[in-house]
This record gives sequence, structure tokens and C-alpha cells, in this order.
Amino acid sequence: MSSSKEAQALTRSEFWDDRYAKADGDKPTHEWFRAFDALEPFFEKHLFSVRGAEGKGQRVLHLGSGDSTVPYDLLERGYTNQLCIDFSTVVVDCMKSQHTDKPQVEWKVGDVRDMTGIDTKSVDIAFDKGTLDAMIYGSPWSPPEEVLENSGRYINEVLRVLKDDGVFLYITYRQPHFIKPILNRANEWDLGMEVMGDGDSFEYFGFVLKKHISAAN
Repeated sequence: MSSSKEAQALTRSEFWDDRYAKADGDKPTHEWFRAFDALEPFFEKHLFSVRGAEGKGQRVLHLGSGDSTVPYDLLERGYTNQLCIDFSTVVVDCMKSQHTDKPQVEWKVGDVRDMTGIDTKSVDIAFDKGTLDAMIYGSPWSPPEEVLENSGRYINEVLRVLKDDGVFLYITYRQPHFIKPILNRANEWDLGMEVMGDGDSFEYFGFVLKKHISAAN
């Protein structure tokens, strides 16, 4: 498979079903480039300290969660109202079976580009680590039409399900000058960003997006 074809395959549930079916037992094998320990300072700054104790009961939506441990790391810190959505039936079934004793983290099969099962303005915190990145391939200066369509549908759905005072936390390794036009193509968001990394590895980026007043109304 060529690199372009492989990148396109990341947008297909069949690719991920096959990949997750080859996972090594109960060990997560698909943590997208950063685990919770690396992200904890970002969560501390933009979630824990901002929303405080009352935030622990708010609805947290993990977008394209795969078999990441982040939902259960948050559960250990008291976040008891979480929903994970992924279009891979294989990984959803796997995570459900592994964590039957933790109903505070709910799992659903669904496409982040069409989240019909999630009510409008029902989510307090949306989190993405690598899901939008997996939709992007081709020239970063002139993305293919499929990239623009998939990412546009996705962003519109996040806007729809997020409450007006909600926050969208997005972790990416893509360069900000290429990702910002995809994230905020119609000025839907008030957008903040910070450079992340420990100095011993490549830089990556944490975006904090809140609905722009005109988008919220």
C-alpha cells in the first residue's frame, strides 16, 4: 500500500477493525503518540484547575477513543461521566469487555463525522488525541477534497454536541499553520494553543477551543 493510500485508509473503520483485532491481549497498543502521563499538565491547566470538583460530574466525550487509557486515567481522578465513541466495533467491544466494572466510562460505536446518537449541546468537554489527524493526508498546503469534507463534517458535529460554555481539547503533532485553517475555517472557535513536549522528543501541540459567540448563538 502506498503512503497516500495508507493515509486514506485511516479514515475507514475496516482498517481500524483489522488493526485492533491484532492487539496484544489487554495491553493497549494504539496510544496515539502521547499517554496520559505526558498530557497530565495540559489537563491540569485546562480541565482540572479550570472546572474544579464540579467538573468531575460533567459530560466528557472522547472522540475516536480507540483503546487509549486516557478515559480510565481520568476516571481515577474522579471523572465519572464519560462517553467514548469509535467507529471500530472491534475496539468498542474489546474495551467494553475489559472494563465491565467501570460503567462510568460508556462505550458506543459511532462515527465522529455523524454523531446522531449524541444530543445537541449535551457535552461539556470534548477530547481528541489523533482522531482529526487521522483524517488528514496529502498536501498540507492544498488538502484533498475528501480531507476537507471529512474534517468539516467532524468539526461541525463537535460544535453541535458541545455546550455553549463547553471546551474542545485537541492534541496534535501537525504543524499549527496547517491545522488551524482546518480547525477554524469559518471562525467558529476562540482558539488557544500551546507547544508541548519535554525537550527530549519532537514538539506537539495542545489546542483549547471554545465556541465563538457567533457560533454558539
